[in-house]
Amino acid sequence: MAHDDVPSIARTSFRKFLEHLSGDGKAIGVLTSGGDAQGMNAAVRAVVRMGIYVGAKVYFIREGYQGMVDGSKNIVEADWESVSNILQVGGTVIGSARCKDFRSREGRLKAAHNLVQRGITNLCVIGGDGSLTGANIFREEWSQLLEELAAQGKIDKEAVKEHGHLNVVGMVGSIDNDFCGTDMTIGTDSALHRIIEVIDAIMTTAQSHQRTFVLEVMGRHCGYLALVSALACGADWVFLPESPPEDGWQETMCTKLLENRAQKKRLNIIIVAEGAIDSQNKPISSEQIKELVVQQLGYDTRVTILGHVQRGGTPSAFDRILASRLGVEAVVALLQATPKTPACVVSLSGNQAVRVPLMECVQMTQGVQKAMDERRFKDAVQLRGRSFEGNLNIYKQLAIKLPDSQIEKTGFNVAVINVGAPAAGMNAAVRSSVRFGISEGHKMFAIYDGFEGFAKGQIKEIGWSDVGGWTGQGGSILGTKRLLPGKQLEEIAAQMCAHNINALLMIGGFEAYLGLLELSAAREQHEEFRVPMVMVPATVSNNVPGSDFSIGADTALNTITDTCDRIKQSASGTKRRVFIIETMGGYCGYLANMGALAAGADAAYIFEEPFDIRDLQSNVEHLTEKMKTTIQRGLVLRNESCSENYTTDFIYQLYSEEGKGVFDCRKNVLGHMQQGGAPSPFDRNFGTKISARAMQWLSMKLKEGRGKKFVNDDSVCVLGICKRKLCFRPVAELKKETDFEHRIPKEQWWLKLRPLMKILAKYKASLELSDSTQLEHIRHDQEEPAAI
Repeated sequence: MAHDDVPSIARTSFRKFLEHLSGDGKAIGVLTSGGDAQGMNAAVRAVVRMGIYVGAKVYFIREGYQGMVDGSKNIVEADWESVSNILQVGGTVIGSARCKDFRSREGRLKAAHNLVQRGITNLCVIGGDGSLTGANIFREEWSQLLEELAAQGKIDKEAVKEHGHLNVVGMVGSIDNDFCGTDMTIGTDSALHRIIEVIDAIMTTAQSHQRTFVLEVMGRHCGYLALVSALACGADWVFLPESPPEDGWQETMCTKLLENRAQKKRLNIIIVAEGAIDSQNKPISSEQIKELVVQQLGYDTRVTILGHVQRGGTPSAFDRILASRLGVEAVVALLQATPKTPACVVSLSGNQAVRVPLMECVQMTQGVQKAMDERRFKDAVQLRGRSFEGNLNIYKQLAIKLPDSQIEKTGFNVAVINVGAPAAGMNAAVRSSVRFGISEGHKMFAIYDGFEGFAKGQIKEIGWSDVGGWTGQGGSILGTKRLLPGKQLEEIAAQMCAHNINALLMIGGFEAYLGLLELSAAREQHEEFRVPMVMVPATVSNNVPGSDFSIGADTALNTITDTCDRIKQSASGTKRRVFIIETMGGYCGYLANMGALAAGADAAYIFEEPFDIRDLQSNVEHLTEKMKTTIQRGLVLRNESCSENYTTDFIYQLYSEEGKGVFDCRKNVLGHMQQGGAPSPFDRNFGTKISARAMQWLSMKLKEGRGKKFVNDDSVCVLGICKRKLCFRPVAELKKETDFEHRIPKEQWWLKLRPLMKILAKYKASLELSDSTQLEHIRHDQEEPAAI
């Protein structure tokens, strides 16, 4: 693995290189402000290490704006080691505080003086809309503040001239995800993890006693956490500030709970956002809902207010990677800024880090609250963005079954099948497709045990209540196998005919992709396969062509990250130890690379970037030097099929031999634990949304081609996320983009993040910069983004 070079596979995509930017003579201040959020430390770490990497001085500004105003020991220069071992720590190690002083001009004058004394003219602010608005005001006043300081004799004219402009770049750290202009704010995914952990635990006790639970979650005036939690656990009812219930909701909700009991459902979950209101803008409290249920139905009801537990705990893998990417991008944005560049926010759009104008985001965020105050709730939902609106629409369609009399029957039969290895989130995907299909008027069929079960006729109709409670279940309830259809095409065609299957939804990994190709090729011999077919990627390996993400990969990544955290912790009393960890993924290095980025590993060996003995030796020497001077523990990840000869045992023995006298080694093969466990919030919601979209597409195809046979390539597709939108890609088109021998796409987007992992581990590497320094305006006209 050549650390001073660009991966050969990704080399052609590099446009600009880090060497063109220099931080020499520049100073960057980084602060966290407002409420804390998991992942803030990862962002701070990335800013510090990237800043030092490009030659800039980086300063911690402790206690937010209060520390900037107070100065003195609150503003200290950071070094590489000062951000070691903070990646997995929740909250913010540099502190955060509300600051009244900074709201006054006098306070901002003190802050400007403290920054100028240290030559800090680049500011990276991690916080919410209030913190970022304050930074923009500070930036706009900067030159006047310096003139005033010069007039008071506190700085000289030369300092005014040298430091006459302040660059500001923001990152949104907030568990509420209430900031327009980004798909996800830092901390949101981790907060969802805390919420879902509690809900999963509550569900077991609620089922034991036939109870109703009312859960209140955070979010201030934003219902994102409540909405996504409701989707992730299949809640019976959710109360949101942006979409209050219609008048008479009390009776409607109680009727829904009664119907659940009539269907032998043993528990009811009601989720309430802390800012929930009714259509008259009057608050709806969790206690109020409890009293209603007890009085009207007599149900045993409990209230759980999650409170600040949602802010606590270690950050998820998603938040660590997001914060690291945005932190690096923030430093690059500061280096590229000119006096004419407006303050910007680095944010997530799909799977890409982009820059958007700060004040445009703030104004739109404030516009949401204004719309709610004026009871323009439809506008409020739209202003939250397409993702929020899409989540709400899907929740409504999946949570409440319309009476049969209100559903127009289509006469179509749609089958759902799981293929390949199990992946967390598969069951959420099946539940979503079944309920969406029924609401569209189709008859839904479940195929058990993959193509083997298909050929044997293990097919039966599946109803709305049959998939209740599936979202939080790991593995595959339908059963899944790796067997391909090739040798049983005639039997499968016969079953298609016998059950009059008009469309097929396949949920699985690379085997599902190969199976789809085989069914498509068999259309000439078997007209039963001339139906619309779509595949939803579900595999921990994340190696399906046509999609940047697969259901199950996020859960596996969290398992790897959690394991790495525990392994590092186990060595806290042991001096100088290196851990060699093997991850799954076949020939795809996604888990190893992204796991290394999330866990703060020193190296990651993957198939996509060939390495030899010289690279291994270089890595050992690099780690040995770090062990002698800075760190006590090392972490090395290896993808299971990265090399035929450089096995996990070989690498372990090499590091053990070469590290004698400096460190000792341990190895760990994670194995199938990466496929198990309850699905993460991301995988639950990704599976839910993408399967609903797949069913929508199948419905459209069936209605457009009523009664006809489908022979065109565009009727056999893979549905996946491509950069910033959901795309249906014909499998015939994807063939040329596939490395069938190694079961991976020929091009993989995440390889662009590989240099970032190396830089943060103190290696020299070339990093692809943003395509342009132009800011992007907020867009709501795109398809559903990658973020949940």
